[in-house]
Amino acid sequence: MNVAKTGGLIDRRKLLAVGGAMLLAGCKIIPGGGVSTSPDPVPTPTPSASVPSPLPTDTARHRVALLVPMSGTNGAVGQSIANATTMALLDTSAESLRITTYDTAGGARAAAQRAVAEGNKLILGPLLSEDVGQVLAEARPANVPLITLSNDTAVAGPDVFVMGQAPEQSIQRTVDYARSRGSSRFAAIVPEGEYGQRAAAALRASVITAGGTVGAVETYARGNTSVVSAASRLAAKGGYDAVLIADGARFAAQAATVLKPRATAGVQLLGTELWSGESEVTRAAGLRGAWFSAMSDARFKRFSDSYKARFGGAPYRVSTLGYDGVLLALRIARDWKPGRSFPVARLRDEGGFLGLDGAFRFGRNGVVERTMEVREVRNGQVVIVDPAPAAFGN
Repeated sequence: MNVAKTGGLIDRRKLLAVGGAMLLAGCKIIPGGGVSTSPDPVPTPTPSASVPSPLPTDTARHRVALLVPMSGTNGAVGQSIANATTMALLDTSAESLRITTYDTAGGARAAAQRAVAEGNKLILGPLLSEDVGQVLAEARPANVPLITLSNDTAVAGPDVFVMGQAPEQSIQRTVDYARSRGSSRFAAIVPEGEYGQRAAAALRASVITAGGTVGAVETYARGNTSVVSAASRLAAKGGYDAVLIADGARFAAQAATVLKPRATAGVQLLGTELWSGESEVTRAAGLRGAWFSAMSDARFKRFSDSYKARFGGAPYRVSTLGYDGVLLALRIARDWKPGRSFPVARLRDEGGFLGLDGAFRFGRNGVVERTMEVREVRNGQVVIVDPAPAAFGN
């Protein structure tokens, strides 16, 4: 086991008893609230699970709840996020926050009810957008805001801030870059369902704002023959110089084999954030020269290496949201008195915040805005052709 910076040593048997093989170095198990990721110097004995104990009284630390699934289908993802919050506290030697993890797999509302009852003034989570309503039912009456890790912009509100990477921003960044390089007539191939609808709407809005035009938008069911058929229909229509393929690398590559030979000469293929980290992007000949945008990975490798050293496995990419959520809370904690309501207005700082994924800030609608880099698929690798800005402009 690892030893926290404060010198605390965790008994692995206690961790196994609570959440499977949780490698939360330097953390204390609090059965009444879940897994506390505050780096306490000396862990207390774990009481019997049948007799929950309340959280210790805090007079100098802020209580922040992390609501993620720690079991079930998405349990591994939730565990990775919880581990990342631990890393953030340890890396910053934070003493002003107590972050307690609550498992939403057994019911998001029950988890939120416990979090509110135990005095948490801010909730990081939930991970799933369908859980937001249940969490709000308990959090809103208690004046506890949410920073959800979902990327569903529809759940944003005055006390709900969406921190997940939204496909709309990736598409807007790519469209702006394509326009700056001469593309003006756009088309798209999008999958049926919510993601495809959001991608098509984002393309239209971005192109109009950038002064271009949008032609045909073909949809398909996620199947080999369907995406090829959609690409064939689009290729037959022509009249565009840039095509967005709003799906992962496998489907994008299949569509590209049709578009590249038959489309208008010089057509530019565009992708979305779904291509980030997918090795198939570099292996597909049809995707060479394609552009897509994503959050910068400049700091992710160092984070990933540190995570592996501490927890023995690779983190999920989304776990950086947990790390950055802690950094955000720490910054705001400078002007936030323990026990008082969280100062929501501070989340709308126009200057933004800096995290592992680069600069970010929340707009008036509660949706995160991120600086993104534009990447190009080139000769078996992905290269950055337009770096992410280091900070926001005016």
